[in-house]
Amino acid sequence: MSVQSIAIPANNLARLGLRTTNVIHYQLSPEELVQDALRRGEGVLNDTGALVIKTGEFTGRSPKDKFIVKDSETEHSVNWNDFNIPLDEKYFHIIHQKITDYLNQQPELWVRDAYACADKKYRMNIRVINERPSLNLFAYNMFLRPAEEELDDFQPEWHILSAPGLMLDARECGVRQHNAAVISFKHRIILIAGSGYTGEMKKGIFTVLNYLLPQENGVLSMHCSANKGPQGDTALFFGLSGTGKTTLSADPQRGLIGDDEHGWTDTGIFNFEGGCYAKCIDLSAEKEPEIFNAIRPGALVENTVFHPGTTSINFADKSITENTRVSYPLNFISNALEPSVGGIPANIFFLTCDAYGVLPPVSLLTPEQAMYQFISGYTAKVAGTEAGVTEPKSTFSACFGAPFLPLHPGKYAAMLGAKLKQHHAKVWLINTGWTGGGYGVGNRMKLAYTRAMITAALEGKLENETFEAHPVFGFKVPQNCSGVPAEVLNPRNTWNNKAAYDKAAQNLAQQFVNNFEKYASGVSAEVLAAAPKI
Repeated sequence: MSVQSIAIPANNLARLGLRTTNVIHYQLSPEELVQDALRRGEGVLNDTGALVIKTGEFTGRSPKDKFIVKDSETEHSVNWNDFNIPLDEKYFHIIHQKITDYLNQQPELWVRDAYACADKKYRMNIRVINERPSLNLFAYNMFLRPAEEELDDFQPEWHILSAPGLMLDARECGVRQHNAAVISFKHRIILIAGSGYTGEMKKGIFTVLNYLLPQENGVLSMHCSANKGPQGDTALFFGLSGTGKTTLSADPQRGLIGDDEHGWTDTGIFNFEGGCYAKCIDLSAEKEPEIFNAIRPGALVENTVFHPGTTSINFADKSITENTRVSYPLNFISNALEPSVGGIPANIFFLTCDAYGVLPPVSLLTPEQAMYQFISGYTAKVAGTEAGVTEPKSTFSACFGAPFLPLHPGKYAAMLGAKLKQHHAKVWLINTGWTGGGYGVGNRMKLAYTRAMITAALEGKLENETFEAHPVFGFKVPQNCSGVPAEVLNPRNTWNNKAAYDKAAQNLAQQFVNNFEKYASGVSAEVLAAAPKI
């Protein structure tokens, strides 16, 4: 339907500063949004019917341009740092006025009512106002969708105003450059200007939930995927981008709860979202069939390139960005659960892509080691976009999601530690990175091996194997695993040059210790003792 804003249920947009003379497209279907995007030249259809767009200048989040309004509500509760950058409230009002003035000049706007949190007890209603229908399609895909009868009395608790075409005056608006994503907890508004990257909306709401749920509801908010087995057992997968979080949770033998953002209550797990936002780089039907087959009508593909003369996506092409993405509703995955909830986790997997080839492919962690690794949030990537750079680069992101955590990492870590002790969940460290040497010498761990290790852990078989302690990191490493060659399990044995392995292991251990110094004063002696041995 396409209606004037005055007809939007419950209340109109006037209190946000938006006038009712615009043509307001409210709650359009995916098909209608795609047609509007095609009409406006925002994208094209690929050969499977998905909408393919370019997000413009920004093909990923811009963490240095994400701000939280510093006011009486947030001054003493937010952990101000390089990710949680304070913005004076006066600048929030200036940017808000700039965005509403800009949106009021647009002949059309797209408005969607949605919500976050699949557990109804924690549901948060959201109203999204977009300059572009393609971004409104992203909101349809990624947020949870109210039933039509719920719209009549829908009351938004949070608003997102997205104006990618608005270039801000940095000096006037108190920001770094022409773009900004601003969160005001007092006004319950997210403002996005100057960036067409869709993920800013998703991660804005995630940041909001990471602030509100632990403080107001005692819910542990987590940057992880989750699935549920045939026997009802729930598993969590933590990991930074590129470690396999989405891929490994999309297991055809298990029901998918969600691929990125979840809450852990006293009774179980629930998904924050209604969709998946999967990486597309090197996507194939053989390796990731569920994601590959989700690229169909209603899906939104970002920053990919077609094979010449066709509308067939070249998933290996990273000429625009390595961060090619597709968003789609959760029900595009054949085994997605509805509602997207699960019980208390029995197994938790920390995923890392260790490009140094040091860490074992699978390890069982003690609770103290789990806390140390959770706070560390380690992965190592190859800097593939800069010419001539081939050395791995370590990344430590607290709780596997530091850019989205407004509170001190110790808050989330303490909540996880308490839950591990209460429920005795097993925590496994999975290295999806290199074996037989670091990048340039060794090879990437086979996905089939990783899946076999995770399956063995989920089925309770791996814990019955014989373990040996890693000499540097202290993890318990199994000596056998069904479906995996025994020599693969001990990383040192896969290196031709054992002295080179020992040196690499010591170098990585030192990086862990150096990174953890900033958290040392806030953790127990037992967690500190879980550090690698240098």
